[in-house]
Amino acid sequence: MARLTILDIQAMKDKNEKISVMTAYDAVSARFAEAAGIPLLLVGDTLGMVIQGHNSTIPVTLDHMIYHTQIVSRVTTKSFIIGDMPFMTATTDAHDTLKNAARLMQEGGASCVKLEGGEFIAPTIAKIVQAGIPVMAHIGLTPQSVGQFGGFKVQGRDLGRAKQLLADAKAVQEAGAFAVVLELVPTPLATLITEQLHIPTIGIGAGVGCSGQVQVFHDVLGLFDAFIPRHTKRYAEIGKMIQEALAQYHADVGAGQFPTDANSFGMDETVINQLRDELR
Repeated sequence: MARLTILDIQAMKDKNEKISVMTAYDAVSARFAEAAGIPLLLVGDTLGMVIQGHNSTIPVTLDHMIYHTQIVSRVTTKSFIIGDMPFMTATTDAHDTLKNAARLMQEGGASCVKLEGGEFIAPTIAKIVQAGIPVMAHIGLTPQSVGQFGGFKVQGRDLGRAKQLLADAKAVQEAGAFAVVLELVPTPLATLITEQLHIPTIGIGAGVGCSGQVQVFHDVLGLFDAFIPRHTKRYAEIGKMIQEALAQYHADVGAGQFPTDANSFGMDETVINQLRDELR
């Protein structure tokens, strides 16, 4: 089966079929997500926090993103792979952004690139799309600009900001984006934006009215416990299971209970006895 395309994704929107998106950063997460039937995988710059241990996405470089996108694209065959453009690689300089996007596609194997920003980045989106690279936009709370927002705060609650987000959504659609992420946007506003667009909206903390949802792999499985975002639902507590298993391993090694004969390998006793004789 061939990978999904932007036409398949638009068809899901047109049929009112909800679109599930999950982050993936390595072979394990990518294989599990695709096997679960998730159609879109986002190689997000959130890897800076959940993989690299930073407190933001800012330290993530383009080379990091290419490396992780290569892994996810290598081990999957059906899912549509979204490659995040990290901090300062998608700027108003369309020439530089186009080169960076091309690397993420050509070297990383991404199916598309994702850019943060609304009206101000729309001309850049248009140039990338004209070059043949599919673009997913990202508005609302844009993590690479979190310093300007004063933290991870809901966007669009006042009339002026709500109007701007609607204008941003329409601008990226007009520029040629095939979908747009709405992050930390009030549910009524996200629903209205979805109604006003013909392209899919992918919500994260934006309510059920969006065309689809995206979540972080480590959040939904309980693998990241620095904090739990309100928009996340824990579907499992695998992190606790891992810690318990590793603690049991540590205890078994200390007590001489691992490895057992079942975990070990034997050999012809005459060989080892001969070796012992030679050492005497």
